[in-house]
Amino acid sequence: MGLFGGKSPNDPALWARIGATGFGGPAGQISIMHREVVQQRGWLNEDQFAHALSFCMLLPGPEAHQLATYIGWRRHGLRGALTSSALFVIPGALLMLALSWIYVLYGTVTWVNGLLSGLQAAVIAIVAQALIRMGKRQLSSPVMLAIAGASFLGLMFFAIPFPVVIIVAGVGGWLTTLVRQQAPDKAESKTTRVKSTNSRRTLVAAAIGISVWIVSVAAVCILAGGTVFPDIGLLFSKTAIITFGGAYAVLGYIAQQAVMSYGWLTANQMTVGLGLAETTPGPLILVLEFVGFVAAYQNPGGLPPLLAGTLGALLTLLVLFLPSTCFVLLGAPFLERLRSNVPLRGALQAIGASVVGVVASLGLWLSINTLFSNVGVWAWGPLQVMAPQLDSIRWSTLVIAALGFVITFAFKWGMLRTLGICSALGLISALVLPGV
Repeated sequence: MGLFGGKSPNDPALWARIGATGFGGPAGQISIMHREVVQQRGWLNEDQFAHALSFCMLLPGPEAHQLATYIGWRRHGLRGALTSSALFVIPGALLMLALSWIYVLYGTVTWVNGLLSGLQAAVIAIVAQALIRMGKRQLSSPVMLAIAGASFLGLMFFAIPFPVVIIVAGVGGWLTTLVRQQAPDKAESKTTRVKSTNSRRTLVAAAIGISVWIVSVAAVCILAGGTVFPDIGLLFSKTAIITFGGAYAVLGYIAQQAVMSYGWLTANQMTVGLGLAETTPGPLILVLEFVGFVAAYQNPGGLPPLLAGTLGALLTLLVLFLPSTCFVLLGAPFLERLRSNVPLRGALQAIGASVVGVVASLGLWLSINTLFSNVGVWAWGPLQVMAPQLDSIRWSTLVIAALGFVITFAFKWGMLRTLGICSALGLISALVLPGV
């Protein structure tokens, strides 16, 4: 008998292994799960796996984490969901916490700074690759292309908040689908009902989890008022609700808030965080753990900075992944009903197109702030345009970024190899050509 009292005692070991080796973002993690769960173990068939993935893409939050949570729930009920959810996140979260410590302690050391500079240059190519992949998948019609373009313009040049962009796209997609009165595709409306006597228990657990989330944030606001922690709890709680489209999409919103509104960290630090998240296993949204750590480290409020940073990281993890898990538990017993809701699918399709524009704005913002050391903003009425000082260009970073594009798109090498090569070039540049 295993941990769950069932016939498959190796489930926790599997999720821990996927959590520790799941590099490559959600695409890589979902591929690993498909191989392990469908091809090797036969826990789900192809249709069931596709239905589960579609369900998770309907929810806010990291879809790979939620897919692991759903599979755990389907196999072993509530305990299975909680175990797979935790083990999928913990390895990457611990590694990101360690990297955050290293960054704040040694990030200004010449050779470490060189490695991080190369990492930042590589991120430009990696985000561009992700944008192209998303565009091919989401921009299936002129209407979707127009939604993506409007989202890009709104975020990049008019500073429209990310939640507003997502809500407008979702409502527009919902209403458009209702007007057209589209019927669900027969091939997609097949039911694969999950018989579970634990549905009521699952819903109660989800309600308890959401209550813990709300009470925890309220307690932080009351007990730690006047420090950075209430803002961390509230900002990343909002993020948990609107995280459609993955970490790349929500990073634009976090950049608006953490960098420009709160001033917790710089644009370069945001790029470093994304680069570190790309090198660690687990959900890419762990980049926000880095943001929470640096925010609290640089605003400790009377605590030792490292302790404050660690608490900021733990608070970020709590308010990101507890809601993500609860959303799965709330929807899992009703998977087929959610999947066959045509207006909901229309809303998600419009949001998916909008996210392409969001990621495009993030890519441009990261590129400008990575390649230039001085970036201003030219404003005229509601129009705001980033204005980098051309003489502040970082030539070594530009060259490494260009090589990153060649490696990624011409040689088609993997992400980890790209990150490794660019980091090595950044190290060499810092040691041989300091200040260039």
